[in-house]
Amino acid sequence: MAVSRDEFFREVTLRICSSLQINTAFGRVFEYLREHFPMDHMFLDITDKSLGVIRHIAVATIGTKTPEEIITIPEGLWEWVRKLQVPFILTPSDQDDRIRAFAPLIKLEGHSDLSMPLRIEEELIGFLVLRARGEGKFTPEHVELLATVAEPFAIALANVLAHEEVIKYRDILIDDNRFLNREILSSAGDDIVGGNSGLRNVMEMVRQVAPLSNTVLLMGETGTGKEVIANAIHFASPRKDGPFIKVNCGAIPESLIDSELFGHEKGAFTGAVAAKRGRFERASGGTIFLDEIGELPPQAQVRLLRVLQNREIERVGGSKPISVDIRVIAATHRNLERMVSENRFREDLWFRLNVFPIIVPPLRQRKDDVPALTRHFVELKSRELGIATPPAIAPGALERLMNYGWPGNVRELENLVERELIRHRGGQLRFDSLLPSERGGETQPVTEGKSGGPLNLDEAMSLHIGKVLKMTKGKIHGPGGAAELLGINPNTLRGRMNKLGIIYGRVRR
Repeated sequence: MAVSRDEFFREVTLRICSSLQINTAFGRVFEYLREHFPMDHMFLDITDKSLGVIRHIAVATIGTKTPEEIITIPEGLWEWVRKLQVPFILTPSDQDDRIRAFAPLIKLEGHSDLSMPLRIEEELIGFLVLRARGEGKFTPEHVELLATVAEPFAIALANVLAHEEVIKYRDILIDDNRFLNREILSSAGDDIVGGNSGLRNVMEMVRQVAPLSNTVLLMGETGTGKEVIANAIHFASPRKDGPFIKVNCGAIPESLIDSELFGHEKGAFTGAVAAKRGRFERASGGTIFLDEIGELPPQAQVRLLRVLQNREIERVGGSKPISVDIRVIAATHRNLERMVSENRFREDLWFRLNVFPIIVPPLRQRKDDVPALTRHFVELKSRELGIATPPAIAPGALERLMNYGWPGNVRELENLVERELIRHRGGQLRFDSLLPSERGGETQPVTEGKSGGPLNLDEAMSLHIGKVLKMTKGKIHGPGGAAELLGINPNTLRGRMNKLGIIYGRVRR
């Protein structure tokens, strides 16, 4: 049906501006253009040179199957794409080598495309593409008619991109608010128990290093309270009003750790439907705490080294470095120096981390802290369990607690107090039914329950896990590890061991 150019321009412009929802407006334009063009699909595309892709941001079709959302363009074709100025027809049998190379990328076989570059102030921002089944469907008259609406489509695309940017920053603010509230609420705490006794030397080092911005390495056995020391460093530093982001490097699957730490761009891999900022970007302006740093896989160690050297990261799938203003606090219960000699940890990363090491002593070396810690956990766990009045501790119980070796350190004491409160039925807390027997600081194996009867579930589980750990010499994950032998996820196993107060890690030397 013939139509004047003025009428065509007016009708298309009215429809493309008829709704703030681009897909709604695009659908209305599609229905009108089908009266004048032989087409089955219509795409509004954005070009992203940094990612090397063309991405559909709006699609209209008369069928149910739509083409792929993201099209990767080889570097050699980008210069040709960038210079395109006017609408052009694409068919798989075209004589132009560049079009023949481009056709398979957009799955053009058996179709014809009429593609119109969209520019704002001479800068290419995307394309409007009309697609019809069969070759030779479009004519020069179609090209001339479509060229009349290049400007309204370009403006519509620019508005979509601007709106997308506003939504992205709004979502970032909402996301940050939720994420950082969780982190800060879990980070803020009272004065450190034992800071004036068993941890006096540690707290003196904290006071020395907190005002600075250098990297800190916290070393000590599992459960000694390294995270609490990291909290103290952050909240005593000039960065205390910035974010404090915690990462347990051993709890993130190896396949996801790069994305989790450094973020990813949209389309970087299957399932990356939106760009995501990683933990390092979230921590900018504050502190990032990398717990269990010895569990980082080799490729993540390389990326971390770059962060420590240059204070910049690259998202997965991205090509532009992103500057981050962060302080790094790392922690480990492993012997990193030995891991370096065994080629399991990068030597250059070890030197970067080991600038200011702080060794957090185990609880058995600061037994004077046990009474204060016990009282602290009784009050804390009573609140968590909804016990209005925390029960008193029986005479002699604290002395017995001090005489125990605490292989699980502060975490084991915390778990012990919680179990005692759960089983408490009135009177004072005696800890006589739950305190493990002392034998070199380790729990003696049991063959029957504490009452002389059958093992309860926790006792049986603790006994069985202990036997499997002995078989694997303390190895938890990987081939031949305890998790594989028990048929459960390594992180699930660690969680159960923490709950049962079982120390883990390689056999102590």
